[in-house]
Amino acid sequence: MNNKIFKRMLCASLAAAMMVPMAACGSEPEGSGDKEEAMDVTLDQIKLGEDYTDIKADLKFLTHKTDVVDTTFANYITEFQKLYPNINIEYEGITSYADDITTRLTTGDWGDICMVPTSVDKKELSNYFTKLGDKAELAKSYEENMLNNFMYQDVVYGIPSMANVQGIIYNKKVFEEAGVTELPKTPDEFLTALAAIKEKTDAIPLYTNFAAGWTMTAWDAYIDGGATGDPDFVNTGITKGQNPFSDRGDGTGPYAVYNVLYEAVKRGLTEDDPTTTDWEGSKGKLNNGEIACMALGSWSVVQIQQAGDNAADIGYMTFPISVDGKQYISAGPDYCYGINCNSSRDEQIAAMCYIKWLVEESGFAQGEGGLSIVIGDEYPDALKTLDGVELVINNPSAAGEENLFNDINNDSELGLNVSGAVPKEIVEEAVAGTKTMEEMTAEWNEKWTAAQESNGVER
Repeated sequence: MNNKIFKRMLCASLAAAMMVPMAACGSEPEGSGDKEEAMDVTLDQIKLGEDYTDIKADLKFLTHKTDVVDTTFANYITEFQKLYPNINIEYEGITSYADDITTRLTTGDWGDICMVPTSVDKKELSNYFTKLGDKAELAKSYEENMLNNFMYQDVVYGIPSMANVQGIIYNKKVFEEAGVTELPKTPDEFLTALAAIKEKTDAIPLYTNFAAGWTMTAWDAYIDGGATGDPDFVNTGITKGQNPFSDRGDGTGPYAVYNVLYEAVKRGLTEDDPTTTDWEGSKGKLNNGEIACMALGSWSVVQIQQAGDNAADIGYMTFPISVDGKQYISAGPDYCYGINCNSSRDEQIAAMCYIKWLVEESGFAQGEGGLSIVIGDEYPDALKTLDGVELVINNPSAAGEENLFNDINNDSELGLNVSGAVPKEIVEEAVAGTKTMEEMTAEWNEKWTAAQESNGVER
């Protein structure tokens, strides 16, 4: 990977849908808690295969990856135990992960490792999770801006399993059959390409995956760096900006992203009935050319390549927005590994050894079509076509404002990056024809402004 490019990556902002009640690790939201204070080992201090090789622990790992618990993850355990034979790991796959994990965290007795949900506010991280290290130390091994999502006061509580870029997955053969020989770089070019696909092929041009719900949050991930080229846009343009959802008039920004979805649905360039979409079935349909493209992160590439016999037909493109003639693509962490601060000291150390091995040695990121966060690792083959497109990562919020976006997002009830409420409304209104984009954006701006004001953002 070109590290100079990677250093400019913009991490898609993860927002919180609600504040999770405090568990038992810390007595105060900002406090470190007895368990954390007693835990003096951090990821950067561990040398894999050399340190703690005799430690004994039985670990439970909660995961959203239900499809590979008995295959890929079972193989990981076998390989890891060649270094740490006395650490046993049991995976528990959870189908409705985003909903269920939030509830289970409140009990404190959920296991030892999980994928940290976005519903945990940063100031409460120490109440649930073990300190993995100071950002400055971890940044010597891992891409610095990949460590921000679950960092509070320069302490990291969640380490990314991999990074994703946020673009469009598509079937190259279908685009070629429709006469689309150059990838679209603007919203108008993209909509024109979708219209050509509808006219000249039998494929569904853009599949929304509306019924799955969680898939709709992909549209929220496009609205910052990829749509503006600005690594500070989340902080200045959205969190503190005035009417951030308004049409900027130049085909960039949040409005331009959401309007692509609105126009595609309105013009009949998506499936006939969004309420009947099928996520699992869509993978094979994109692989065999029944679907032309979908809005999903790069994590989806390998899954769709493996869903049929046409892996070579699957490509990945930047979201079709250009800023002053240049394209950008947002990138940021996927789910992050977190360790239960209520686990025993040996369990916490054993868990650190395992997640360090997962990040550095397992090949999980490359196998999933994502980007490794380890400094110097290369792009997976599926994403090498993005070389030359500028990748950007959201700059962290200012000290003291770590929760400002989350608080505004919660109070506005727009659920950016959490619930998919905005893109879901877009699809519903475009189908019904009851509201225009201008009417919806005015409502979003009103809610956002009220939430800004209630959280002390001055005009």
